[in-house]
Amino acid sequence: MPTPVVLGLDFGGTKIAVAVGDLSGRRLGTTTIDSLAEAGAEAAMRRGLTAAQELLTEVAPDGELAAVGAATLGIPYDDHVELAPTFPGWGELPFGRMVREAFPDIPVLLGTDVKAAAAAEVRWGALAGCDPGIYLNLGTGLAVAIVAGGTVISGAHRASGEIAYNLRTAADVWIEPAQRTILEDVVSGQALEATGSNRLGQRVSAADVFTRSATQPDAAVLTEQFNRELAMHVVNLAIALDPARIVVGGGLVGSWDRIGPELRRALDAAVPFPPELELARFPSDAPLVGALALGVEAAGAVLGAEAFA
Repeated sequence: MPTPVVLGLDFGGTKIAVAVGDLSGRRLGTTTIDSLAEAGAEAAMRRGLTAAQELLTEVAPDGELAAVGAATLGIPYDDHVELAPTFPGWGELPFGRMVREAFPDIPVLLGTDVKAAAAAEVRWGALAGCDPGIYLNLGTGLAVAIVAGGTVISGAHRASGEIAYNLRTAADVWIEPAQRTILEDVVSGQALEATGSNRLGQRVSAADVFTRSATQPDAAVLTEQFNRELAMHVVNLAIALDPARIVVGGGLVGSWDRIGPELRRALDAAVPFPPELELARFPSDAPLVGALALGVEAAGAVLGAEAFA
């Protein structure tokens, strides 16, 4: 008899990650490819789906695909994706339909990457037992997920935690997002890469800017501005929610030694009851773990207590 397996897909701004797991959530194999946003959204989506099919063939050639969980930046629907400005053209993709067409007659569950990541941290990671808690994603884009009562809060339109659209100053009040600079335009990996490349006179990554900040004054100014504005919004969120813990994941955690101390200092200075601040258990692949968990859920199976250990 074929062994049932599930598939998890995480479509991010810079990479696409895929995992095959058993029905308890134990990973059997993974692969990661670059998103290559410059080649277009549809091409990236198709390359990710092809990578998933190839991984299935490699890891579980005799397995029966029971279900698929697919997480993405933005808010996915069958015919489009909402709130995905960091990946040009991604919003127009028929995301759910493309996943279902790639795996016909297979149950599929869709999710937002940051909320899927938070769910993984609640089940097995650094947010277990935290009520309330906050998952802060510092990657190509910027978002948080709010946890209360052991549940990731979705919101009336599935848009809870989309702080990328936060107002930055009082002058932004009554101004539409398209007519102002939203928070994600200045506090995100993509924003720091663009600003750093312009200010430093050569192509650099966000991680490069943080590394150079130790020796280059221009880079130090950029990271100080980044940390200060990030801290202001995280502090205000912590004041509003009174979380037990804030857990941080995403691509920029590689520069945590230059982000974490400043965020800790800001929380201690301004929040009446400063929360704990920790890196995620799955700092770089929590959305993939969450996507695989969506696949297990779609298959109607029960996740193991030691899944993803």
